[in-house]
Amino acid sequence: MRGALVLMLPLVLAGCDSPLSTLTPAGPAARDIAGLWWVMLGGAAVLTLLVLVLLAMAFGPPRQVRARVWTHWLGLGLSFPVLGAMLAAGLWVGERVLPRDDGALQIKVHAVQWFWEFTAPSPDGPVTTRDRLILPAGEPVDLIITSSDVIHSFWVPQLGGKMDAIPGRENRLRLQADAPGRLAGQCAEFCGVGHAVMRFEVEVVEAGDWEEALRDAANDGDAEDD
Repeated sequence: MRGALVLMLPLVLAGCDSPLSTLTPAGPAARDIAGLWWVMLGGAAVLTLLVLVLLAMAFGPPRQVRARVWTHWLGLGLSFPVLGAMLAAGLWVGERVLPRDDGALQIKVHAVQWFWEFTAPSPDGPVTTRDRLILPAGEPVDLIITSSDVIHSFWVPQLGGKMDAIPGRENRLRLQADAPGRLAGQCAEFCGVGHAVMRFEVEVVEAGDWEEALRDAANDGDAEDD
């Protein structure tokens, strides 16, 4: 049994370092979410250990324990601080990932069965790319997300949480990438037979190179149309 667990450990840990893993954050929002996840995992481990200890004690000789120990100290005294801390952490993380009216760059995200369109402003006019989101590193970006058919869900696990794309409605999501690189995104809401292929790439470039990257993307799009 122990040998099987040892052999399974590398397989379990390998899932923490995939392009779609939330445990390899590449931005502040994703880092806050991952930190909250680790705290909740630690709390769950402590509670599981406590239950196992109590279970082991149940097989021992009878003990005279006042009911108040269970109801007040282990019931209320343990539950309220743990649940209160989790609620406070959740509110703190949630507030930090909310978009703000601070003049951040806005990119429109449009979901269609079964691809994504991203429209970004540039000095030469709006640039639209398909299944390719170009972000400047180190700068907050507000994504204005909508859909033209059914409900989809925009998700870049290494940058932040999910946001639904709903027909007739604009939802706003703030993301920020730490450094240049390539990340993976996908639709996280079953949207039809093409859901499995509804993926996109996030290309993060230096902030000073962002407009040039948009121009290159526009030229690539013109070449494909030709």
